[in-house]
Amino acid sequence: MNIVCISAAKIPSELANGIQAMKACQALAQLGHRVALLVPDNRQETVGVQQLAAYYGLRTSFEVAWLPARSRRWFAWEAVRRARRRTPDLLYVWPLPAAVYGLLAGLPVLLEMHDLPSGAFGPLWFRLFLRLPGRKRLLVITSALRAALEARYPLRLPPEDVILAPNGVDLERFDSLPSPPAARRRLGLPDLPTVACTGHLYAGRGADLFLALAQAFPQVNFLWVGGRQADVLEWQTRAGALRLRNVTFTGFVPNDRLPLYQAAADILLMPYGKTIAISSGVGHSAQVASPMKMFEYMASGRAILTSDLPVIREVLDESSAVFCPPEETAAWQSALAALLADEARRQDLGRRARAAAENYTWVRRAGRALEGFPRP
Repeated sequence: MNIVCISAAKIPSELANGIQAMKACQALAQLGHRVALLVPDNRQETVGVQQLAAYYGLRTSFEVAWLPARSRRWFAWEAVRRARRRTPDLLYVWPLPAAVYGLLAGLPVLLEMHDLPSGAFGPLWFRLFLRLPGRKRLLVITSALRAALEARYPLRLPPEDVILAPNGVDLERFDSLPSPPAARRRLGLPDLPTVACTGHLYAGRGADLFLALAQAFPQVNFLWVGGRQADVLEWQTRAGALRLRNVTFTGFVPNDRLPLYQAAADILLMPYGKTIAISSGVGHSAQVASPMKMFEYMASGRAILTSDLPVIREVLDESSAVFCPPEETAAWQSALAALLADEARRQDLGRRARAAAENYTWVRRAGRALEGFPRP
């Protein structure tokens, strides 16, 4: 098919919505479709194909077009107008206004949602999407999000057009990873047991718990990979005030390098709080999220220690991860001590997580999203 995708994400940037859109588009291209992604033009400089490939860890290319963006609603209108010129077989969108404009333009629309509609007009846009006639399909990333939407809105869609599509992973990028000691040598990290976390440092991501664990285990190296520069500086300052010498905050790492950092860990952390901020500062992430790093952790074959949240249990269970109550430091210390002392258990958890990751590739996800759609 000729598929035009529309995302409001800034490309390139380290934000999760941009990474997710690029991975989803690559998967569509890997299935053999012709794919163009339309995004707002927020670039500081021209970005080439090779730069995007390295930044996002891409192996299959597709077109990215940057459009002028005076406002989000204007961008959505202009993007749909440009998409119509390409006579697409399918419009694959993330912004709610683009879904509505696409249906009004008579195009088949696949809308991917990661959170409940927000803002003053979000619920209105979503109700319009549900009520307008046309060929349409809704993708949701968790069962929790689907249930939350069904509780608030009459979905008015056939069951086969409400697709559960958790985020995914490029599994081949995690093939033949070095052992943790070998990965640490390649990265110039201390040759010590290593506990790592990857991702942003927004509120609720567990950086405070991360430092508390580092205090409790001075013989262990603690590595946090990712985060905006201002956030990294703030947490480096906090670690310095606590005189922690076993903590490293790397800041942003290009996506193509991320598997090696995850491979360097003996244990990977997801220390989410009871509420989790996102880049916009609003949302229901702790209730409905499908963290991309969870699937990367699984693919890396390392033991996972995670907050016990219902959305995490949609993918992981006790055979593939160790669960702790969110924000309960003593429970985390006990669980981490037990894992550090039991290499056999770590290896077993990692093997089972890696096997489960086979079900969550981006390509399989794209195949499920498109199966039987659009129909005449």
